Amino acid sequence: MPQHWPAADIARMILDGFDDYREHFRQITIGARARFEQAQWQQTQSASAARINLYEEKVSEVSAWLHQAFDAEVLLEVAQWPLVKSAYIGLIDPRLDDELSETWYNSIFCSLFSHDLISDGCMFIHTTRPSLRSHERAAQTRTYRPQGGLASVLAQVFDDYCFDVAYGDLAGDLARLEGQLRENLPDWVCKDPALAVELFTPVLYRNKGAYLVGRLYTQDEQWPLVIPLLHREGHGIEIDALITDEAEVSIIFSFTRSYFMVDVPVPADFVSFLKRILPGKHIAELYTSIGFYKHGKSEFYRALINHLASTDDRFIMAPGVRGMVMSVFTLPGFNTVFKIIKDRFSPSKSVDRATVIEKYRLVKSVDRVGRMADTQEFSDFRFPLSKFEPECLAELLEVAPSTVQVEGDSVLVRHCWTERRMTPLNLYLDNANDAQVREALEDYGLAIKQLAAANIFPGDMLLKNFGVTRHGRVVFYDYDEICFLTEVNFRYIPPPRYPEDEMSGEPWYSIGPLDVFPEEFPPFLFADSGQRRLFSQLHGELYDADYWKSLQEAIRGGKVIDVFPYRRKAREC
Repeated sequence: MPQHWPAADIARMILDGFDDYREHFRQITIGARARFEQAQWQQTQSASAARINLYEEKVSEVSAWLHQAFDAEVLLEVAQWPLVKSAYIGLIDPRLDDELSETWYNSIFCSLFSHDLISDGCMFIHTTRPSLRSHERAAQTRTYRPQGGLASVLAQVFDDYCFDVAYGDLAGDLARLEGQLRENLPDWVCKDPALAVELFTPVLYRNKGAYLVGRLYTQDEQWPLVIPLLHREGHGIEIDALITDEAEVSIIFSFTRSYFMVDVPVPADFVSFLKRILPGKHIAELYTSIGFYKHGKSEFYRALINHLASTDDRFIMAPGVRGMVMSVFTLPGFNTVFKIIKDRFSPSKSVDRATVIEKYRLVKSVDRVGRMADTQEFSDFRFPLSKFEPECLAELLEVAPSTVQVEGDSVLVRHCWTERRMTPLNLYLDNANDAQVREALEDYGLAIKQLAAANIFPGDMLLKNFGVTRHGRVVFYDYDEICFLTEVNFRYIPPPRYPEDEMSGEPWYSIGPLDVFPEEFPPFLFADSGQRRLFSQLHGELYDADYWKSLQEAIRGGKVIDVFPYRRKAREC
């Protein structure tokens, strides 16, 4: 080992790599405005996927730099890495994105060392960032006070938030927004002289929409405020809605959505702002919603270890039908499921482990349109043995002994995904009244259609593979058979050649590996005849091969179909 171990040089190189990543991230992000103004919807999808992939690409790049710059004997002397951490802390203290830079350091450390060497001495298992920052922050919000009435303040807002493409009917949109505002808020609020509007200065972009995000507040109360904008090619920019309901705003920032593009110079301040208007959201989910999914993963992990340390909660198998590919366990008091791949699959499954991993990673980079749960992938989780119910641990050891192992007083989970816990749709329907059944089946069909609009075919559409969120939305969460819709060959069942064909237990026609026959869906999806009839009334077109083919033609033609993350009110003609 050299006399002066190069801790400061290694720390500087790691931070230089972070700056390089942040600049590339920012360039992709700030391009969102031009893509919105120019209605470049396919480029918008490509940019979203590129920004997600950027993190791992840059981690690999920096890891390679370090290996080139330092002898392996020096670089991989793990006992010296507390010195690197100490030097790194000194470098990041004055930064405005210091919490993200801790996560970046952790990623670099994990790219160099076995997870068995992870410790808080060498990396940031617990953050060193103060909850209140002393350095000055740039103002990130604009405040408006309706001294001239609601119409006046709305006009002020859209004087400030303008684009290179004009609003198509600004006067009409403002009049409609004022009406929605008066409809959404108590009458006394609209007359309160202390009413103010606070909006985050940068615009948020996602898919085909742009969003102004903020809050309305008086001296005593506040409401979240989201104003979605659309670009209708040939008709200018349209102010589509005004949303003040916390549940609806929460859905816009849901774990089932793609990540927003928004330039945030001080991420912690923006997340704190969002947390004020969405107190039910965990900060891990808020960081993730604006593209910092790796830091969201760090915050999730910290919340998990804190929960385990501060409660008597123990892991149990998740309620629902046992999966044929994945085994799922959960903590009753922690709103997450942990999914591991079984060592052996059911004979009816033709996929292998590598394919399952590929499918789950695919979900990260596609548009989830509010209908697929986001996932986080973890390696080498270590949990206290005492935190497992015996029946749960016994089942995991039986179905996945290569993934789950007991080492002394710890349980090592070598590979897993985490997802938000939901009520399986089949269990929800078992306990639902008639109105709830109808609403859930309506949303189940919409979920399938909206996934198809995003070029995703779920494959296995059984009720047990969908869940119901706390807001009552139906979401798909079992990804081992998903594929792009355009890869599927939708067919009608050929007519029988002879009367005996219909009596045969075997099909009288050939079936390719990507062939799907929508006519077969009803008995496959619904054992309950009443639910089957109701679903046929609500979404019978899903049983028609031509319906699916028409979607494929639209996607192949370059059309990016609108899927809105909020309820849209009908416009007067």
